Amino acid sequence: MEIGWIGTGIMGAPMARRLIGGRNRVRVFNRSAERARALAADGATVAADAAACAAGAEMVFIMVPDTPDVEATVAKIEAVLKPGQIVIDMSTIAPAAERAISARLKAKGVEYLDAPVSGGDVGARDGTLAIMVGGDAAVFERARPLFELMGKRITHMGASGAGQMTKLANQIAVALALEAAAEAIKLAQAGGLDASRMVEAIGAGAAGSWQLSNLGPKIIAGDYRPGFFIKLIRKDLRLVAEAARESGLALPGLALMASMFNTAAALGHDLDGTQAVAAALDRLADVK
Repeated sequence: MEIGWIGTGIMGAPMARRLIGGRNRVRVFNRSAERARALAADGATVAADAAACAAGAEMVFIMVPDTPDVEATVAKIEAVLKPGQIVIDMSTIAPAAERAISARLKAKGVEYLDAPVSGGDVGARDGTLAIMVGGDAAVFERARPLFELMGKRITHMGASGAGQMTKLANQIAVALALEAAAEAIKLAQAGGLDASRMVEAIGAGAAGSWQLSNLGPKIIAGDYRPGFFIKLIRKDLRLVAEAARESGLALPGLALMASMFNTAAALGHDLDGTQAVAAALDRLADVK
């Protein structure tokens, strides 16, 4: 299969790498060219620009940071897209924007799926991502073999935009579970416990979560190297807040976590991993 992949950042690069090989021919493009060139050693062809990456590809994947980035990318490739091609956005952006893009491309015979992911850089490397897909069911089935190279649980959620709405729900659950893990660790340390043993003890019970098991040890070690940036979870929670306002929902946990991640960013952690929310908790918890 001829595949175009646009966006080779901390998530996009390992995801694209899993598609390379066998009968797949993968072209990649990234605004920072050196990140795309890193995939050449794995067998990818580096395209000169986004349009060259998309031209003639049976499936075109997009993995960029935010709604304006996806809209700009689609604008750059739209002129070269032909009927029968499939464009798959794996970024996390506004559901309404996905519906608008889908309708525009559908009018010219181009299929479109929104397929955001969860699982961080580890899931991207290991091919164990959760992939939540919105769009036509028949198009989803055509793309499924490639999704299965990248993810462990692939779910068709409904019409265009449904994948993104699922991802926004996911991000609330992720953020609050991370805060719970950070607070549990802080309490354990204040009580004189070995926090690592505490995580091991409660992780097998009802308190267990991906956040506790995977990011808990990093919080304890003060390891804030990014698997998923603070700045990106802040963007995601902004999208959640927009969706909540549109639905007339009050989500108090969302407000708490937006504040916590904004505090972490103000403390200089915007380009650190989401576990750096613990730094904001430390600042608050130590106030006497």
